Amino acid sequence: MTGENSPGRIAGNLMRFARVLRRAGLPVGPGRMLEAVAAVEAVGLSNREDFYWALHAVFVNRQDQRELFDQAFHIFWRNPRLLERMAGLTIPAPAEEPPADRTEISRRVAEAMAETATAEQGNGESETEFDASLTWSGGEVLTSRDFEKMSVAEVREARAAIARMRLPIMDVPTRRWRPDPAGARADMRASLRAAMRGGGDIIPLRKRKQQRRHPPLVILCDISGSMEIYSRMFLHFMHAITNDRDRVHTFLFGTRLTNITRHLRHRDVDLALDRVSGAVQDWAGGTRIGQCLHDFNRDWSRRVLGQGAVVLLISDGLDRDAGAGLGAEMQRLHKSCRRLIWLNPLLRYDAFEPRSLGVRAIMPHVDEFRPIHNLDSLKTLTEVLGQPGGRRMESMAKWREMAA
Repeated sequence: MTGENSPGRIAGNLMRFARVLRRAGLPVGPGRMLEAVAAVEAVGLSNREDFYWALHAVFVNRQDQRELFDQAFHIFWRNPRLLERMAGLTIPAPAEEPPADRTEISRRVAEAMAETATAEQGNGESETEFDASLTWSGGEVLTSRDFEKMSVAEVREARAAIARMRLPIMDVPTRRWRPDPAGARADMRASLRAAMRGGGDIIPLRKRKQQRRHPPLVILCDISGSMEIYSRMFLHFMHAITNDRDRVHTFLFGTRLTNITRHLRHRDVDLALDRVSGAVQDWAGGTRIGQCLHDFNRDWSRRVLGQGAVVLLISDGLDRDAGAGLGAEMQRLHKSCRRLIWLNPLLRYDAFEPRSLGVRAIMPHVDEFRPIHNLDSLKTLTEVLGQPGGRRMESMAKWREMAA
């Protein structure tokens, strides 16, 4: 090949695309780049769809990477005649008008392309401008920014902040007692044993106190398509608290229920999330909340809900089965735990109303209803879990009236 169709020019464009993906957060290294070149040589450039899926097979290995790759591909290769003359192109110039269906997460891709363009300009390559405004924020802005609207740099900062979070769950009294000289109750057995050892002339008074221990924490997280962006961040939160304390049990559900507790116990968060991705088969699909809760109540509730467990239900309440059987399963779950807290990203909207059948079925059986969409809401959650809370809190009265 010569001129525009030379392999070197094709590899150069693929290398620029790989840089965009790496800066957007995908783990792209030299090995992936060589595989991409080989894949393009195998499928050719005559069919755009074959070209897309060849690169997708090389660069995407986790469910949560799909959307970033898809947006980066369609922005980078947006020229409809690009495949015919891609060997002669660098990063395409931005369109005059942004696509109408562009979502907030495209901001990460735009930021990555801007960084790539800046780096290439410094190396003497052609200058290309991209809109990457608001790519940095201070601490106060970051804590209040919605996870859905964060840039790549902000996501990294948010994950680091989540990794430092600690969960001070309140201690509750148990049925066990332990020796304590300052205890409020006399331990007659220990006192008699001490008297027998001393010959019975003197009976020393031994005391004991009731043991206290934090209850088990059970997390049920929705990973359906409507929750995908938030569930990625929640996985980091779940990993942080699983490695911070014992008796934390984590389940993911979409169309089926998956126990990922043992995967999250790995100290390395990247290794833990890779194993979670391999174990979960229904990521970003539909939602069958009632069926998944039925499976949990049948197979897991007696194992993990003992000793007054606290349950976190993370879901937007949008159910594919229109709430069929959901009310009965929520009632059983509520009766099996000490405290049931529903965390819903949709509550961040002031105009939120419990209109869907799934939301109406869940609402009567939760003790607290809270938003969960940014670092501030996560911090508030950690504070709430550190405080004693009873059932049927006053804050739930208005929601139950609206759902009735």
